[in-house]
Amino acid sequence: MNILFVSLGCDKNLVDTEMMLGMLRDRGYSFTDDETEADVAVVNTCCFIGDAKEESINTLLELGKLKQGGRLKCLIAAGCLAQRYREEIRREIPEVDALVGTTAIEEITAAVEEALAGRGGEHYRDLNAAPCLRRGRVVTTGGHFAYLKIAEGCDKHCTYCIIPKVRGVYRSVPMEELTAQAQMLADGGVRELILVAQETTLYGVDLYGEKRLPMLLKRLAAIEGIRWIRLLYCYPEEITEELIETIATEPKICHYLDLPIQHASDGVLWRMGRRTDQEKLRECIKKLRERIPDICLRTTLISGFPGETQEDHEELYRFVNEMEFDRLGVFPYSQEEDTAAAGMPDQIPEEQKCSRRDELMELQQAIAFEKAEEMIGRVLTVMVEGKVADEDVYVARTYRDAPNVDGYLFLNTTAALMTGDFVKAVVTDSNEYDLIGEIYHEKNESAE
Repeated sequence: MNILFVSLGCDKNLVDTEMMLGMLRDRGYSFTDDETEADVAVVNTCCFIGDAKEESINTLLELGKLKQGGRLKCLIAAGCLAQRYREEIRREIPEVDALVGTTAIEEITAAVEEALAGRGGEHYRDLNAAPCLRRGRVVTTGGHFAYLKIAEGCDKHCTYCIIPKVRGVYRSVPMEELTAQAQMLADGGVRELILVAQETTLYGVDLYGEKRLPMLLKRLAAIEGIRWIRLLYCYPEEITEELIETIATEPKICHYLDLPIQHASDGVLWRMGRRTDQEKLRECIKKLRERIPDICLRTTLISGFPGETQEDHEELYRFVNEMEFDRLGVFPYSQEEDTAAAGMPDQIPEEQKCSRRDELMELQQAIAFEKAEEMIGRVLTVMVEGKVADEDVYVARTYRDAPNVDGYLFLNTTAALMTGDFVKAVVTDSNEYDLIGEIYHEKNESAE
């Protein structure tokens, strides 16, 4: 029995997908990437913004057509869209045989078996149930890096965000379980752990009464086989001196931090429900760069939030220009139903949202290209991702590059390397966002 699994949305969703794959594998199911060879299709959906919702719906509709005269017998919708739009999917996409909510992924095997028996069904649990603690994942990222989801849900309630309504309150995964998962991943060949959650910086507050991300990082760093640990989704207002010191002093932690600040105008930040202001953002960035001079900072911004004036936009533009983030993405505001921001006055026209995004991205492009040029001559440790076909060129990542969102270093060498290998490289050139390098042979210097 072949199952086609489609995972949409974020890396946190991907972890859920890998856990569901593990459950189905242990039940004896096989998997296929060919939709024409699938008996069952499972779509782990996303509905964070409008585009993600549309992609999820279109994927379900396209797969639903395969049930008409094809091999496909059952179609299952899991994840955020299934959680948020349960009734609508039942009414509008009757091709879907079963639904699995965000906290019921452990019931995926039952959902598949019921659907194959013609019973269909809905699988939902308390939205604030404990996170899934399954260790037997099927890693889909190539085996050399993996995401480790350290918490589920969110308590922030930003006015533009639907996550608390589809993922529940913030629930940390117990530290012992995370270290066991990480050990399992390391035993399977994973060299880089990427810590994710809706917000990683609050890890432990619900279980232990205090932030314990620094302690978790130290325990993960003690696992043999793990070479890099990367942190994503760190809210700047929750970053402590202890966390900064841990990143600065623990060799396995990449000097890379993802800070989703969203804006820099105090008025916009207040309407967004963010718990910071520009002064505190500046203070946080200054502390990070003073203590960790080679830190790579990534952020995301929202353009055209309701009520954003031209002056707000220009203030954000100046902030980006001054801060010179190493990595930056901008997304036009998406008006999501059932969020506070959706009903706010002064909604910005789509064309204006996009033009403001384009202005910010044009500025960031110049900053990023200049920073890439400044890397020439640096010696870095890189992780090999693969090889360019028919060329003596390998694709690699530096500590400054998270997979699938940042750039690459293209390594010119005739050496025989394997995916997941770590080598020292000297940067010889840059090409827009990417770097070009070669093997560094000197042994009297250490790579960064």
